[in-house]
Amino acid sequence: MTWQMQSLPADHPPVASGKVGVLIVNLGTPAAPTTSAVRRYLAEFLSDRRVVEIPPLIWQPILRGIILNVRPKKSAHAYQQVWSEDGSPLAAITMRQAQALADRLAGDGVTVDWAMRYGEPSIPRQIKAMMDKGCERIVLAPLYPQYSGATTATVMDKAADALRAMRWQASLRVMPPYHDEPLHIAALAADIGAQLDALDFEPEVLLLSFHGMPKRTLELGDPYHCHCMKTARLLGDALRASGKRPAMRLRTTFQSRFGPAKWLEPATDTVIAEEAANGTRRLAIAAPGFSADCLETLEELAIRGREQFVDECGGEQFAALSCLNDKPVGIDMLEALIRRELAGWI
Repeated sequence: MTWQMQSLPADHPPVASGKVGVLIVNLGTPAAPTTSAVRRYLAEFLSDRRVVEIPPLIWQPILRGIILNVRPKKSAHAYQQVWSEDGSPLAAITMRQAQALADRLAGDGVTVDWAMRYGEPSIPRQIKAMMDKGCERIVLAPLYPQYSGATTATVMDKAADALRAMRWQASLRVMPPYHDEPLHIAALAADIGAQLDALDFEPEVLLLSFHGMPKRTLELGDPYHCHCMKTARLLGDALRASGKRPAMRLRTTFQSRFGPAKWLEPATDTVIAEEAANGTRRLAIAAPGFSADCLETLEELAIRGREQFVDECGGEQFAALSCLNDKPVGIDMLEALIRRELAGWI
């Protein structure tokens, strides 16, 4: 029983208060691998003005008249290739991450839950649910290692929208991006190193593939590109420090281009083709910008990347490494970062 409950008059209605919560957030996923579900998801995602910065009067007719009539079917097929018994891989992994953190923080009386920026469970719904449980203080933890206006900032926007509608608001702390956090770099190096050790071949090249962004975002001052490059540099240093695979080359690339605009380069698919054309026969890809495996890693890299390198370009051996997901090394890192933000609250 909290101090607030102990101090209430005998005739006072019950009030849930005094608790601390953690809400981890990832990008989002359709509810099902169907055209209709993907259309609803894309309509929300691509209507966010931080994601697509074209003026709505120009963009919405394109989105509603062309994209939402063409892309959902193709994307649904891609989701069908990675959908599991637990549903969307991203949702299932994020839920397991929350459960693992909840187990570790339960002794401190901390409530842990998860949300998606697009789709369900939504940020407003989860903040309300946590407040209904008595969480007056909440750490909001966007699981994006590298900051971007199209990811971290829009999570904060949605949380602010939720608070704007509440009379009784929770106090929020936001976990900062952790692109250069030593704990994160060490976790990535340990996990990627272990996965490389388990392969039955020695990669000549390791691609570090980050999600792409329009080049214009860099020119407008978004730090995302710089954060990605710093993660790649520090991770490369950590991998080389192990003394293993001194001949393996590392290259940083960007994936998931969309639309005609110029995007951050070099593109992952372009580099895959280039490496094969230059004689590389053994290639691995890691995705250190993703905290959990999702469509972009499981379908775009693992499936289409293999098809491109082996079937189309003449490569011989290919591996797409998994993300940190809910592995102990990843949960150790997240717990440490979140406990730092909880300082003074628990």
